[in-house]
Order: sequence, then structure tokens, then C-alpha cells
Amino acid sequence: MVSKKLSPLEIETKLDKILLRTEKPGRYVGGEYNQVVKDWDKVATRVCLVFPDLYDLGISNLGLAILYEIINDLPDVLAERSYSPWLDMESIMRQEDIPLFSLESKHALLDFDMIGITLPYETLYTNVLNVLDLAGIPLKAKERSKDFPLIIAGGHACFNPEPMADFFDAFVIGEGEEVVKEVISVYQYWKSSGANRQALLLALSQIWGVYVPSLYQVDYLPDGSISSFTALETGTPISIKKRVVPQLPPSITRPLVPNIDVVHNRVAIEIMRGCTRGCRFCHAGMINRPVRERSVEEILSSIRTALEHTGFEEIALLSLSSSDYAHIDELVSALNQEFIGKNLKIALPSLRIESFSIDLMEKLRGSRAGGGFTLAPEAATDKMRSIINKNISSEQLLETAREIYARGWVTIKLYFMIGLPDETVDDIRAIADLCKLVIREGQKIKGKKINLHVGIGSFVPKTHTPFQWTACNRLEEIQEKLSFLRQELRFPGIKPSWTDPHTTMLESWLSRGDRRLGQVILQAWQDGAKFDAWQDHFNYETWSQAFSACGLDPSFYGQRQRSLDEIFPWDHIHAGVSKKYLSREYQASLNHETRPDCRSHCDACGISTSYSQIDPTLRVEWNCP
Repeated sequence: MVSKKLSPLEIETKLDKILLRTEKPGRYVGGEYNQVVKDWDKVATRVCLVFPDLYDLGISNLGLAILYEIINDLPDVLAERSYSPWLDMESIMRQEDIPLFSLESKHALLDFDMIGITLPYETLYTNVLNVLDLAGIPLKAKERSKDFPLIIAGGHACFNPEPMADFFDAFVIGEGEEVVKEVISVYQYWKSSGANRQALLLALSQIWGVYVPSLYQVDYLPDGSISSFTALETGTPISIKKRVVPQLPPSITRPLVPNIDVVHNRVAIEIMRGCTRGCRFCHAGMINRPVRERSVEEILSSIRTALEHTGFEEIALLSLSSSDYAHIDELVSALNQEFIGKNLKIALPSLRIESFSIDLMEKLRGSRAGGGFTLAPEAATDKMRSIINKNISSEQLLETAREIYARGWVTIKLYFMIGLPDETVDDIRAIADLCKLVIREGQKIKGKKINLHVGIGSFVPKTHTPFQWTACNRLEEIQEKLSFLRQELRFPGIKPSWTDPHTTMLESWLSRGDRRLGQVILQAWQDGAKFDAWQDHFNYETWSQAFSACGLDPSFYGQRQRSLDEIFPWDHIHAGVSKKYLSREYQASLNHETRPDCRSHCDACGISTSYSQIDPTLRVEWNCP
């Protein structure tokens, strides 16, 4: 732990001496265009937003960018940022006793009132501990007095907060645009009251969407599953309902322009939130319900303003299923009319497999030929597609591929998953066979210059989905399937890539873990685990040994089939979609039954019923029956 407390001037002085010893000094200097710097001494509350991975990834994270703008719009609050330093910088910081600091003012994280950490995925858990340690903050929440900052997490991984329950004071479950203001307001009232830290935690637990793990007790059965989850304080809610923003607020229009080349140098505009497709493996599709859309004019206005304030040359129109946006044709036509020919790239990810998607991309492509087209069939047989509720056919994919090649594209990217429930060797072979059919169709049209990139991911059962009851494949099973596909996909023009199966194992253990995994995460970090999301830094043996040292079997969390009546570690977190609905969908998958898009047929997932109790108008606004 970095133990020496330094002033901003002392930190800046040390940085001047060490930055040129790092690989990319631009990660640590701040000063980006559109950065907000407020007078530290003239605000009541100071918040540091942390993305526990590299600056190169974190600066374009949309959730953090939204909170940065919202908080800095409050007159008596400031928000600054910090990211995980890379290994070279961390080593120097520990040698020189430099605490983790914010980019805007170079204040140590210890100086802030609140630290908000974004958790989009589970493989960042050890990075969180590294961040706290570099900041000089005790890792466990119970070890922190009222003199330490309040440590809060938000993001998709928080829908099962239990593996990280030991380390956070509170979790925000769901969407943060409104709840962040309420958390700050409660904090300000508590600070002025002079009450103890427990009083703050109790007050936070009363906010819709905020979970305070220390206020609850978990008990276990002899087989390791949960017997009960109990609130320790009177009035503490036993079910924490995710926070939902009824209508999407305006898009951010002054995003930070990074100092260095990063993963996403672009304006990101969220055109809609939520999805109605009902893919049974998809965590994001379930937890982001209901669908809410922005108007075409609002989107266009946001793009114009963002371009004016950034100078970016790429726009990304973000959603889980862009071609499901109700006004997508109108939007693309307007974008084509206004922006095509102005040296601006417009990205429209997450398109359906149909000719309509090609029409959209054709409009956005302008006069440029070539490039790539990405599709995600996920599975290659009718049986597997019915299990996951992906309502397409192989012929539909082939017809779409023919149209793509006929219109001038020479590269298609296809994404598949292996390890899905009830999968057989025939289903795996069908992936290779379908890929060969696709590239042959392209070669008939465009000859040998055709390329097919095939991405193969391994299925990980996720919480709050119909597959939360299923077992993840064992390591040996995944390796065997990948070995088979590597052999079968040795075909001219096909370029396969795949997820490291060891990473799949870790994700399967952490994503459905309970509180006992906190000791495993701590042990793994103490043994050197960090940047687990980076394949060249992930050490599978370190994690295996951490489980062994803590007396826990990782297969209990990842490779075990759950019974329908089991109490899950995340059952107290209500994602809006009912467990009854998820169970019904799971049973449908076992029977190979599909469901239509819920915009055409409501399957009573529970989202409207759940939130109409809070606001009766929401049922109508969200177009739910």
C-alpha cells in the first residue's frame, strides 16, 4: 500500500520527474479537451470517478462519461477521474510512494469525499483492489473509518455484487443518471450532521437502487448453497430493485478528447436503451429492459453539438440492437444527407441478419467500397438457435451474405458461441460448415479476395438470464471443441479467432459467485493477479491456487447445474425481469421453443408490473401491455 499522503503540488513535482520513464505518459497528465476543472475549495463535495483499467479503455466508457458530465453540472460538486496505471507506472508509483491521483487536479484519491468505481465486467475485480491499495485506502469496507472516502460501485457486474461485497460500501444497481444526485445529496446531509459512518450507510440503503452489503447477513446450507439472506437493520429493504430512468436524458455532447490514441476515438451516441429480442444467453438484453428511444432530431442535434466540441471523425450509434430502433431508416437517411462526404465515419453496430441491415449500411457507406460487415448468428443449427431464442435460419444468413458481397463488401465477420446448453458435436461441426458455405457464396461473386473472419466465444451463464441455472462447460470440453474448430476452419479465406478458455473459466466462477469469493479475489490479488481481462497478463494458475488456499471449489460456481428452487446469491437484486419469467424461458429452452420479439407479443417478463407500482404511467410510456 502507498502510505505517504502527498499534496497535489508534491504529486505534480514527482510526476514531472518520472513520466518520461513510462510507456505512455499521456495516460497520466490530464488536460484533455473538454476536461472540467473546478475550484477545489469552492465546492461542498468532491467525487472521483474511477475506471479500473487503462486510460486507453476507460476514457471512452460511456457510463463514466455520463456521470462526469452530470456531476460537474451540479454547482456545489466536482467530479474528477482516475484510471488504473499500467505496470510500468504502478512500479514507479510504489517505488516513489506516489498515491493514486486524479487527472484533473492531481489530488490523491484519499482527498475525495466519494469514489465511484465502474464495474462493467468481472475480470476487473483484482484491479479494483489494486486501485484501492495504490490510493492508500483499506481494502475491506469494515476497516474504513468515516475519515476515508465512501467507496461505491456501479455497472453491469453489480447485478451480482456479492463477490465484491467485502470491498464496497455501497453498490448502485441499474442506471445512474438520477440516483447519483440522490447519493450525493444524502452524503452532504450526513456530512453536515456529524453522524457516524453507519448512519450514512443506513441512509444510502433507503435510496431506490442502492445496495449496502454490510447491512445484510448470508447463511449457507451444508452443500454450499444459500439458506437465507437477512436484513440486519429494521427498515432495510430485503429486495433491491434496479434503478431505471423512465425517459433517457439528453446525450452527452462534450465528451473528453483523449491525449493519446485510444481504443475508441469517437463520439458515442446512445440511440436507444434496452432490447426486445429475448436472447436467453444475453445479460445486457435482460437487465437493460425496458426499451427507451431517443428521437431522431435529438440524436442529430447531439451529433452536431458533439462534433463541434470535439473534432472527432467517427460517430458510433450505440444500442443493443440498432436496427430495432423504431426510426432507424429515417435516422440513417438524415445522417446520410447531412454527414456523408464530410470525411466522417458513422458506425452502426448490432445489426440484425437481414437485407434491411444491408440497406442501412449501404446508405452510410457513401462512395467508399470495401470494408467489413459484422453479423452475430451465435449458433449454426436450428436446434441451437431455438434453444437461445435466436429467430433466424441458415438460409437467411446465406442470403444476407450474398447481398453483402454483391454490394461490394469483401469482408464479413461472423460471431458464434460454443458451450451452449444441449450442444453436440454436430452443432459444433455445423459452425464450420456454415462458415464454408458463406465464404463459397462470396467467392462465387467476388472471387478469391473474399475474407471471412470468424470469432468464437465460449458461453458463460449469466445472472438474471434464463440460463442462470445452467452449467458452464468444463475447461477440457471447451478446449476439445476449439481444437475441433481450429482444424475444421482451415479453409482458404477464413480467419478464426477465439476467447481463451481459461478466461472463460474465471468469468464463469466470478459471475455467479457468492460472498465467500471475496477471500478468493483478495488472495488472488495478493498473489499477483491483476489485469485479468488482458490475455497476456492473466494467470489461470494464480486463481486456481487462490481457490484452493481458501478451501473453495471453483466448479461449484461455474460448472454446476442449479436446481430451480435454489436461492441464488443475487436473488435479492431485482433486475426488473422476474425470476418466474426467467424460469419459464429456461423451461422453453429445454423444449426448444422460441418466443417472438416482445414488441409484437408480450411474454409478461415483469418489467412493467414491477415499475408501474412506482409510477403508473411507465407501463404506457414503455409500450408494455
